[in-house]
Amino acid sequence: MTILSNTYGYIRVSTREQNEDRQLIALREMSIPEGRIFMDKQSGKDFNRPQYKKLIRQLQPGDLLYIKSIDRLGRNYEEIQNQWRMLTKDKQVDIVVLDMPLLDTRRGKDLMGTFLSDIVLQVLSFVAENERTNIRQRQREGIAAAKARGVRFGRPPSPLPDNYRSAYQRWKAGAITGTAAAKECGMPLSTFRYRAESYGNADPT
Repeated sequence: MTILSNTYGYIRVSTREQNEDRQLIALREMSIPEGRIFMDKQSGKDFNRPQYKKLIRQLQPGDLLYIKSIDRLGRNYEEIQNQWRMLTKDKQVDIVVLDMPLLDTRRGKDLMGTFLSDIVLQVLSFVAENERTNIRQRQREGIAAAKARGVRFGRPPSPLPDNYRSAYQRWKAGAITGTAAAKECGMPLSTFRYRAESYGNADPT
């Protein structure tokens, strides 16, 4: 395959995924030069993405941009539509969506081809947004169900200092103040009292 100097690729993964391999392999199969593959590792909630902005500045009329799937452009219907319009109309570049061969602006430059491409884009943009909405809903329901079962979220608490039991018992007996006990344990008073609540429930004495 001939390597075109005006061929680019764009990859986006969220910081949660941290896995760009699938997209990177697909773009490399298109023989895109490594220096023309741009990647952002952040959410698609907006377009304040450093590499995406850099890519946009470099794109010139007639250039070709590959992306793996339509949702790499954005997270919702309106964002995807706006970016597609900006790239194809304002920047006058061609776009190829590898997961959907019908979305290849090099084909069907006539009125009918453009019409069909627009329809496919609208449908896929809607599907991408709808799927993301469903995923968020399933996540909320899953978290609620887990909490109902007593599952606790967040990072596990750090280990208590060795002298915590002694300070806790003297504080509990009124021998020292909470401030003094917290200072002995090297933690803020609010943290000492928070940990004391759960510690008291577990303390056999």
